[in-house]
Amino acid sequence: MALTEPRTTIAKSDDAADHSLREWLEVVDALGQLRHISGASTDPEIGEVADFLQHEEQSPAAIFENIPGYDPMFRVLVNSFGHTDRIAMTLGLPSGLGKVALSETWRKRIRNLKYIPPRFVADGPVMENVVRGDAVDMNIFPTPKWHTLDGGRYIGTGSFDITRDPDDGWVNLGTYRVMIHGKDTLGYYISPGKHGRMHRQKYFERNERCPVAMVFGGDPLQFLASCTEIPLGVSEYEWVGGVRGAPVDVIEGPVTGLPIPANAEIVVEGFASADNMRTEGPFGEWTGYYGSASREEPVLKVEALYYRNNPILVGAPPAQPPEEMVRARSILRSALLMDELERFGVPDVVGAWQHEVGGTRMFTVVSVKQRYPGHARQVLHLASQSRSAAYAGRYTVVVDEDIDPSDLEEVMWAVCSRSDPATSIDIVHRAWSTPLDPIIPPARRDIGDYTSSRALIDATRPWEWRDKFAPVNAPPREVREAARRRWAYLFER
Repeated sequence: MALTEPRTTIAKSDDAADHSLREWLEVVDALGQLRHISGASTDPEIGEVADFLQHEEQSPAAIFENIPGYDPMFRVLVNSFGHTDRIAMTLGLPSGLGKVALSETWRKRIRNLKYIPPRFVADGPVMENVVRGDAVDMNIFPTPKWHTLDGGRYIGTGSFDITRDPDDGWVNLGTYRVMIHGKDTLGYYISPGKHGRMHRQKYFERNERCPVAMVFGGDPLQFLASCTEIPLGVSEYEWVGGVRGAPVDVIEGPVTGLPIPANAEIVVEGFASADNMRTEGPFGEWTGYYGSASREEPVLKVEALYYRNNPILVGAPPAQPPEEMVRARSILRSALLMDELERFGVPDVVGAWQHEVGGTRMFTVVSVKQRYPGHARQVLHLASQSRSAAYAGRYTVVVDEDIDPSDLEEVMWAVCSRSDPATSIDIVHRAWSTPLDPIIPPARRDIGDYTSSRALIDATRPWEWRDKFAPVNAPPREVREAARRRWAYLFER
């Protein structure tokens, strides 16, 4: 449903829950998973703490206050999704689940999701402070320098951009990095093939300015939606509404007409044009490298700034995986992959996992109960080019049903013992990648060739003699689990 259809605007929402970042933080604080840090600097201390926290499993979120050199009421939040229970809470799922169980519970939850369009309201907390024209100054916000070699301060890491397709009105929310160039100019990079770039390019091809709104702190579920593969043509607002069973409250942006979240912390509106470019980057990316050098990228001229009193800037800087965001994305993307394989009609897929160590993109594992010759290879090729795994993929592995696809040690044991390098590996050439891919050589970058190969590894017992394959020397999984429960006291101190 396009958001350009006739709508009714109400004065304000009367829902008991406002689904704001602040409501979410109250729950996190009640769980004992929020730390308050006073007096840390934007360079290097906030970035150092963020890196430390997001590389520790089941770690707390941290909110920085009284940041030197800035209004003491301006705050920065990091490591929102550093604990499985916080991810579950954001998705509206029970706490205490393991990551595989959480992913499967999520998959069942959204299987028959009914999209709910957003609700337009006349006002909201984001409009508590309105700044227009020459008065706009993005430097008032305590924007950290996240990584040592970054080319500037990136206000957009835990953020999302709002754009509209000029043809059909489809509104997209997408997470793309945003750099502060000046008081009212922001540079933003979008990888080729992403929905926001598709929208922007349509405007540029018509010699028109592209309207953009950027949200630099808001509802965590909206943020997760913006960095998850939502079906083409579906607005993330509709998806979030469907997940919650209630519409997202939005305000029609006074400058662009784009729908902006009424309860957001910080929002800007402006326009980008093809003739306004500036050097952007470098920036430490999700691969764990500075995969793309500085280049000329479009600039957003900020025409309006809105923010709540005591605003919270959300930081989710990418880092060497596994880290905070990939732990959340692995749950969502693994569920999407399972759904895609189900829609492809592949029988007896037992499980799938987009591994954190590969940034949930570069290492994909699927477990199957083999039913016929070629079954494993079929799964390999379909999985490697599915929408949830195709972008920047590297290795896709298929294993038997006795292997837990989320357990890296079990997977690599299967690769080492059930695959033959000469016959078990297929290579796909010129697959979809990204300028952020560090293995693309300079000569290909110079001509804009951002493709890479894929290794598809069949780590299943060979179908033709699977019954003669050496038996494993470990007890069945259910026996092992029962024994672990029985003897758990041995680990108590």
